[in-house]
Amino acid sequence: MLTSERIAAIRREYRLAILDESSIAADPIEQLVHWLEEALHAEVPESTAMVLATADASGAPSARVVLLKGIENGRLHFYTNLESPKARDIAANPRVALLFYWAELERQVRIEGIAALLDHETVAEYFATRPRGAQIGAWASRQSAFLSSRQELEESVARYEHQFADTEQIPPPPWWGGYAVEPHAFEFWQGRQNRLHDRFRFERTTMGWSRQRLSP
Repeated sequence: MLTSERIAAIRREYRLAILDESSIAADPIEQLVHWLEEALHAEVPESTAMVLATADASGAPSARVVLLKGIENGRLHFYTNLESPKARDIAANPRVALLFYWAELERQVRIEGIAALLDHETVAEYFATRPRGAQIGAWASRQSAFLSSRQELEESVARYEHQFADTEQIPPPPWWGGYAVEPHAFEFWQGRQNRLHDRFRFERTTMGWSRQRLSP
């Protein structure tokens, strides 16, 4: 039986790496890209998965995992259904938080920023790279809407497979799009032994990025 005592006793030591003033980049985007490349090289599962936290107009928070699909001009891109709860939250309150966690490398990155809709051209360009099944899925699923059964979803898939049977390039649905998150703060965390972790926070200023070491 999984008791509170057993949960509290779960513990591991972090010993893989250090993060100090000589090894961290001056630009947090550069540091993020470096860590992403190391996660991909280490074959960390779902290296580009990130938790997206939003809040609605009343301030009620919610979080879910999305996939990073690009970094352009210092902004992080992800794609989703524009009728989903996350999209409604962003429409009401564009302030978001992102979190990467790579347990295998004992690292995490927290990001705070503002989300804005991507233009249709960028969305269409990315949508064209998706597997055909994922393109059909974007049409068939009205994300987070109630379903009476799995069969209802499968019938929707079959309907759109028939509709686009002779279409070589399926366009994105009008209810599907993407966001670019422009960060204004980063925190890089490297696990260290005895919970004396390395933590650095970056904040955007009028002069560029400021950086400070934080107590673990």
